[in-house]
Amino acid sequence: MHMADALLSPAVGATFWAGTAGAIAYCSKKLKDNMEEKLIPLMGVLGAFIFAAQMINFTIPGTGSSGHLGGGMILTVILGPYAAFIVMASVLTVQALFFADGGLLALGCNIWNLGVYPCFIAYPLIYRPLARAGNTPRRILAASLISGVIGLQLGALSVVFQTLLSGRSELPFTTFILMMQPIHLGIGLVEGFVTAGVINFVLAARPEILESSLSARPFSANISVRKVFVGLLIAALLTGGVLSWFASANPDGLEWSIKKVFGKPELPEAGGGIAPALKAVQEKTAFLPDYTFKKTEGAGAGAEEGKKEEARPAVETGKSISGILGSVIVLAAVLLIGVVIRALRRKLA
Repeated sequence: MHMADALLSPAVGATFWAGTAGAIAYCSKKLKDNMEEKLIPLMGVLGAFIFAAQMINFTIPGTGSSGHLGGGMILTVILGPYAAFIVMASVLTVQALFFADGGLLALGCNIWNLGVYPCFIAYPLIYRPLARAGNTPRRILAASLISGVIGLQLGALSVVFQTLLSGRSELPFTTFILMMQPIHLGIGLVEGFVTAGVINFVLAARPEILESSLSARPFSANISVRKVFVGLLIAALLTGGVLSWFASANPDGLEWSIKKVFGKPELPEAGGGIAPALKAVQEKTAFLPDYTFKKTEGAGAGAEEGKKEEARPAVETGKSISGILGSVIVLAAVLLIGVVIRALRRKLA
């Protein structure tokens, strides 16, 4: 559900940039006041895992569409909402800057849609009350499914309103929402099952981590996060390096919805203003656009057609490098952010 710049007006894009920046500042302040040292490696490795997992588009049967994991619920359940939002913002920023996944004008909207709703609505209002009554695998599954669906439905609805506010007449509100919400219901169900799987892995490896998160208590001194860190790091590298070959070539839920309404999976880009300037910046920073090597002139269209006809797995060196390198960049970036926040806390203590 990564929005492209063509879906937004500069005013809407800037407004959500400001809202997202405010949320990041607020979360950073909360972490500065309560940052735990053992939380930092968990933030980094979970960010790496979510980056890799978002590369895996899975087919939605009978639709010709696909979806990918958002990951906001996984992050929030394990890390708490403030750290989770910072990690999600880091993942989406790395994707936009270095892999051209989502526009730079749309980055504020993408962080808002994939971060705010799971972190600050679905988790505290739905997941936490359900799971708190009994932190068992069955209850975790139920809580993950319900909160995952609702979080993604809110994100999809937000996309529709953002295009409406941007004056995109190519996407009439009623028609667009009738496409977006049902397809993201299917994606949300898959997200719920994946979320439950990851959370139950953590429950089996270190139940104290989940208990601390649910109760908002600090980690006890004897909690070790090494087993969880190693397990998630291996999962991230395998997912980005190998499982990414099996990603569906079908358009994702957003592109599919746009095509159903507009006839094409993308809207025409703006001819002037800030959007082309930001795209020029992105073209310079994105060294592996679309998670592969840059294509030479004239090879783009043919390559895209060929991609649609490829059988899975589509073994591609560029994709493997993108998955592994992107995971490492996110891991390093989030660790650096955590260290800086911790240093500020110590300095101001």
